Amino acid sequence: MKLSILLSLLPLQAAGLAATPLTKRTEPAPLLVPRGAQVIPNKYIVKLRSGGGDFSIADDVLASVGVEPNHRYDRLIKGFSATLSAEELASLRDHPEVEFIEQDSMARIADFVSQANATWGIARLSHRKPHISEYNYDSSAGEGTCAFVVDTGVKADLAEFEGRAKMLKSFVDGQPDDGHGHGTHVSGTIGSKTYGVAKKTKIYGVKVLDNEGSGPWSNVIAGLELIKKYVGCGKCPKGLVVNMSLTGYYSETINQVTKALVDAGVFVGVAAGNWNDNVANWSPASEPSVCTVAASDEDDKMPIWSNWGPLVDVLAPGVNITSTWRDGSAYLDSGTSMASPHIVGLAAYIGALEGIKGGVICDRIKELATKDVVTGLRNTNTPNLLGFNGNPSG
Repeated sequence: MKLSILLSLLPLQAAGLAATPLTKRTEPAPLLVPRGAQVIPNKYIVKLRSGGGDFSIADDVLASVGVEPNHRYDRLIKGFSATLSAEELASLRDHPEVEFIEQDSMARIADFVSQANATWGIARLSHRKPHISEYNYDSSAGEGTCAFVVDTGVKADLAEFEGRAKMLKSFVDGQPDDGHGHGTHVSGTIGSKTYGVAKKTKIYGVKVLDNEGSGPWSNVIAGLELIKKYVGCGKCPKGLVVNMSLTGYYSETINQVTKALVDAGVFVGVAAGNWNDNVANWSPASEPSVCTVAASDEDDKMPIWSNWGPLVDVLAPGVNITSTWRDGSAYLDSGTSMASPHIVGLAAYIGALEGIKGGVICDRIKELATKDVVTGLRNTNTPNLLGFNGNPSG
């Protein structure tokens, strides 16, 4: 999966993002402009200074320029996305309640290559050594947890999901569920009966990418805001886990939003990206509070395309991974998109088994991990940790 969102933070002086008195500003709010990405003309994400609460501040800001928002945000950040003329943009940058504005751009899935057949990935998570075919796991299997898949959607009615999956919401007009397959594949690795790590977790599809596998960051933020609504609601007594098998160049906004979700007690696993590049250049993988997952192959080698660096938390199987597909078939796919759901499934599994929630699960995953077995790391600062489920006989 790849998210073609490249943010060069144009004048991001420390003073630009610092809190200032809410009086007439002396200079415009910072405008964060993607460089080299597929930007969306005239569409922007507006981050307001105030967090949480009702919509009154946003209403006042919108009324000041007379525009209607595409999305409103009030659970993880305070703000909105909107289509703006040059004059409206300039007016908003002068508004004292605006912290910064980021031009919206496109996200994409992080596939790498495809074919068909095999399930070595989940077996690898339950053994210290490679090339063992069985998958050993505790029968709790993630029961009581909810896994939210922020992707192209999920084909929830597949027999592989045993009635535990639901297409929660689509933020793509005219596309109610997964017309691509990527989100269904990811969901299968997290929790399907044959290919899943956590075989009893509930799966919720949040469609933010279209059937071509792309979508704006503003949709992604709206999807994460929806997930925040489920924190503490009682439907997921053992906790919430989120998979984001999408990535793009560094974005201040998306990093802030994902951090807010982790701070709310949610485990967020993200793909490192498939660019043979330092994770520090990509979002949300560069956000320290999320659990960033790089890929390994069946021989415990990092593939040449996986991103790397000290901001990687753990590696997991990501090459030739078989899982569910939207037409009900088994489908083979590769990428850090496939590695991340192994760890998100593992997070649901550990959360249900050990009674822990949120970001601390990533620490527990790193504690359990098999150490110093992955070869081909292209940066000595990349943690050599391979996901493991704690199988006593592993």
